[in-house]
Amino acid sequence: MGHIVFMETPVNTGLEYHQTRFAFDSRRELVWKTLCHYYFSKLIEPDFHVLDLGAGYGHFINNVRCGRRTAVDSWPLVTEYVHPPVEAFAASITNLGFLPQESVDFVFASNVLEHLTQEDCRAVLGEVRRVLKRSGTLNILQPNYRRAYKEYFDDYTHVTVYSDVSLCDFLAANGFAVIEAQAGFLPFSLKSRLPFHPMLLRMYLASPWKPFAKQMLIRARPVEGV
Repeated sequence: MGHIVFMETPVNTGLEYHQTRFAFDSRRELVWKTLCHYYFSKLIEPDFHVLDLGAGYGHFINNVRCGRRTAVDSWPLVTEYVHPPVEAFAASITNLGFLPQESVDFVFASNVLEHLTQEDCRAVLGEVRRVLKRSGTLNILQPNYRRAYKEYFDDYTHVTVYSDVSLCDFLAANGFAVIEAQAGFLPFSLKSRLPFHPMLLRMYLASPWKPFAKQMLIRARPVEGV
């Protein structure tokens, strides 16, 4: 059994957000299970320590297969949605003091940074650089403003704008070297009234042509000596 740790959280815990804009949807579980199986499993080794920033309902971290899994979110109910042996911390991702230096192989941040001020983003990146191993990677999935400018601020908690260009530059300015940048990786939202089929997503991931791809995937490594 993994252990669950409650820590001090920010005043804005996102309770209202999770009841409105980001209400629980069981379909996300199948989507993330498919993404982890057909894509992210190729990037994650069996002995990796994977850290999920802004883990939310735990759809990513619950479906990753690796040696150690850690989930962090300021939303206090994150601890109720992750599955043991995932270690869940209800805490701000701007302070990862509960993790030792160079202890993580793979950091994942899905639809997180656009909810933070640029100052807080810098704090997050500083903490990520501290906890990542030298061979570790930061993996960011989020809306690309260049492609999703019409929908970007439909989410009232979005406060910072990033495109595939500006995010890569921001990472470089904060001690990271970009190793992969896909301007269009997934649609802005996978919500649909139509039934979801894993094979369709698998085909979409494998295809060089990705219609409606408004979410970008940026992967980076910490620069040594910075």
